[in-house]
Amino acid sequence: MELDLLVTGARIATMDPARPAATRLGVWRGRVAGLDEEVDGLRARRTIDFGGATVLPGFVDAHSHLAWTGMAAVLVDLSACRTRDAVLDAIRRAADATTGTTAGDGRGEAWVDLAGYDQRPLGGHLTRDDLERAAPGRRVYVRHISGHACLVSDAVLATVTDDEFAAHAPGVVRDATGRPTGLLEEGAMAIARARRLPYGLDEIVAAIETAGRECLAQGITTVAEAGIVTDLAGSSPVELAAYQVAREQGRLPVRVQAMVPAAMLRPSGAAPGDGIARAIDLGLRTGLGDDRLSVGALKLWLDGGMMARTAALTAPYLTTDGATGGSVGHGGTGQLAFDHDELASLILDAHRAGWQLAIHAIGDAAVDQAIAVVTAAQRAHPRPDARHRVEHGGLVRPDQLPRLAEAGLTVVVQPTFLHAFGDDYTAIMGPERSGWMYRGRAFLDHGIAVAGSSDRPVADGAPLRAIQFMVERASSSGAPVGPDEAVTVDEALAAYTTGSAYACRIDDVAGRLAAGTLADLVVLGADPREVAPSAIADIPIVATVLGGEVVHGAI
Repeated sequence: MELDLLVTGARIATMDPARPAATRLGVWRGRVAGLDEEVDGLRARRTIDFGGATVLPGFVDAHSHLAWTGMAAVLVDLSACRTRDAVLDAIRRAADATTGTTAGDGRGEAWVDLAGYDQRPLGGHLTRDDLERAAPGRRVYVRHISGHACLVSDAVLATVTDDEFAAHAPGVVRDATGRPTGLLEEGAMAIARARRLPYGLDEIVAAIETAGRECLAQGITTVAEAGIVTDLAGSSPVELAAYQVAREQGRLPVRVQAMVPAAMLRPSGAAPGDGIARAIDLGLRTGLGDDRLSVGALKLWLDGGMMARTAALTAPYLTTDGATGGSVGHGGTGQLAFDHDELASLILDAHRAGWQLAIHAIGDAAVDQAIAVVTAAQRAHPRPDARHRVEHGGLVRPDQLPRLAEAGLTVVVQPTFLHAFGDDYTAIMGPERSGWMYRGRAFLDHGIAVAGSSDRPVADGAPLRAIQFMVERASSSGAPVGPDEAVTVDEALAAYTTGSAYACRIDDVAGRLAAGTLADLVVLGADPREVAPSAIADIPIVATVLGGEVVHGAI
């Protein structure tokens, strides 16, 4: 046997308990052939001395949005606008710069698209009237930074019927007179999306490639695309085809698992004994595909987000002065997307059909729902290794911890949310609940599997930034956010390697380095376990290796 590559002189943290460290690694046909003495005596076509550099398995981002990230990268970004005037000026300039017609639209003047809108520094939401003053008569589509709301102009709202507005209540926000304000939350975003989308496959492929290369620059080699073909983040009804095209054209930079929305399930007509009452066409489910592109979990959204104040809570949000916020969210506690019986039936059908479930639940009320329906489904039809997931787990009460563990749910967290937005989240949760947000220590102490992720483009996608937060538990302002939830550097690294690989059901080939695993590596400019925690995020990514090939940086 002749190795394709032999790595020497490395400080390899394998994340494999059977062999935690190594200095040499052999690669053959994109896989790890062996470590240290396992490659003794083997010739290699190429040998690289890493000069003592630190090597880890390539990071796995268990919840991200590649197409959305790439699309947002070419839009006017409002995230740095801190005043109403600044936002409106940016909209005005974007309208002036947008001329012609939207490609393939056939419905008149081009749309004015903007991203990164955030009402919090503005003291409240803009309205259709504000948009009309900034861009009179134009079709304006402003995406909220959270992905859980959007703002549209008069020209868009004029095409919506009263019946359509009624069908999407309560997500259609209205003023005191009952007039829609232009703000569309959660499912009501479908009103705008139905008029703006779909994007073409070429546009989506370009977006995937852009976002994928950003991932490689951060040491990420595998991404779970957390929802294609959806009302919240999807770009086309045939979006999976874009990933296939990207792969065929050599423009899929990272390995991808694509989550499919539960809304696509429909009566299957299958034999009753098959246990597949509802299915995606052809009976597709989790696991179809290969190491480069596959179908991942079935995605469900139980609630909204904290930034949009739509995450479902059991106690109201607080205003910034600490008072209960009856005007924040819906009744001050956000909103649930399903009633219990509807959700329980859907979960049971998907569980029985063999799907892994990725259940978006940010608020503690949504987490209650997730625990209840998964527990019931497992009792009715046991699947010991189903690996169902709670996406986010943004607010988890102490009494929910043992029940999450008993249900066997993995929690897929986004630690960078609290680095970027921790001050705001602390203000709206209050002193007690702020210690329950995006937990770390409590999950691990209760035996709950933890997977790291980004939810890019909502927040910075760099794993090292998130790992630093997990250890420090400090917001970008330096304020502590749930300091009792801090974990060790090793535990934080595990969340983005073994933990995220487990959540994606690829722990047999990814998240660790051992004979037979994928030769996916990240080469770091320093060892995260040896620098000060405050310096972890600034460690350089020297190179990223995918299947034994250097795909970012140089060695």
